[in-house]
Amino acid sequence: MERKEFIRNFAWIALAPSLFFAACKESSKKNQQTKQVQTYTCPMHPQIIQDKPGTCPVCGMDLVPFEKNASEGALHLNESQQALANITTITVGHNGLHTFKQLNGRLVVNPEQTNYISSRVAGRLEKLYVRQTGESIKKGQPLYQIYSEQLATLQQEYLLAAAQVSQFPDDATFRNIFKSAGHKLSLYGQSDQQIMQLQRLKKTNPYITFTAGESGTVAELSVTEGQYVSEGSSLMRLEGYQSLWVEADIYPSEAGSIQKGELLKVVIPGWENQPQQMKAEFINPELSTGAQLIQLRGAIQNPNGAWQPGLQANVFVPAQQKSQVMSLPVDAVIRDGKGAHVWIEKSKGKFEPQIVKTGTESPDAVEITTGLNDGDQVVISGAYLLYSEYILKKGKNPMTEMKM
Repeated sequence: MERKEFIRNFAWIALAPSLFFAACKESSKKNQQTKQVQTYTCPMHPQIIQDKPGTCPVCGMDLVPFEKNASEGALHLNESQQALANITTITVGHNGLHTFKQLNGRLVVNPEQTNYISSRVAGRLEKLYVRQTGESIKKGQPLYQIYSEQLATLQQEYLLAAAQVSQFPDDATFRNIFKSAGHKLSLYGQSDQQIMQLQRLKKTNPYITFTAGESGTVAELSVTEGQYVSEGSSLMRLEGYQSLWVEADIYPSEAGSIQKGELLKVVIPGWENQPQQMKAEFINPELSTGAQLIQLRGAIQNPNGAWQPGLQANVFVPAQQKSQVMSLPVDAVIRDGKGAHVWIEKSKGKFEPQIVKTGTESPDAVEITTGLNDGDQVVISGAYLLYSEYILKKGKNPMTEMKM
């Protein structure tokens, strides 16, 4: 017995060092695994995840370690953090949803506001008050001065008729001649003020200044100073930009969905906060040259002259209307390869992600078919910041943890 006891004790003493080293090795292995759990991400691109420090392959920023706290699937933000992230919520419910079909269009000059300036008389352009295109012209502003012997002759006839009327006030023939001479000066572009000045000074002036009858912008200048022009010669073209035409292209199969006189919504990129209403005034019955498209046309107002011809315009045509559906602003829904989700404020400052399924969409809103209940407080601005913050703190995509 004593010999067996001695052998057992000796065996334990011999195995003790190997057991000790094995335990240390296992502990070291666990510590190493714990260290390998640390991962890194980009503050600007949270979809970038690596298991070691480095730089973001998208923007080049240094990767930062995750601040992991995966025990809870919610984010907690105080009031100052919510204000900084511009977090706003709404209470969802069922209402109407209007969908639109977007057409690509452009702004063009409204021909109804184009004014062609031509010479009323033959003569030499002594002075041009407008020297380049793009200048803004006000009504009554001088445009050009012309030397015209023909106009000087008409002025002399007017003064002679005025003298005859003064000498023979009761003669109806002289009164008619005087009236006809004044009317002829008006037809040649003389204003009432210029005719009254001629009658007061009783002196002809072959240098006559012509003014703008309407306001506008000089789009074309066809003459130069010192040039001789004939009666009716084109001098310049003025265009008014108070209203502009919108031309949009539609396919022939879609033409039947738009009625003449129907009100459409127009948005100019860069001025999304200034939508305009346009009446469909004209639908071209012929296809555009070289394209299987039909042209739709209407006019919109140009507030403060902010828009110029040639700008892109998006025309939205009503396509579908639904009643009693749950909808959210487009920015409230976060989408990725795993699906779509929104953020719900469960309690004050506590935000949780929720998977949703979407239906009909418009440029401004999206229908939510499943995933939400009436009365839920849903984040409508700052949702993407919550998504990024979740990945930074939890080290994982919220879609992997959520269930419908």
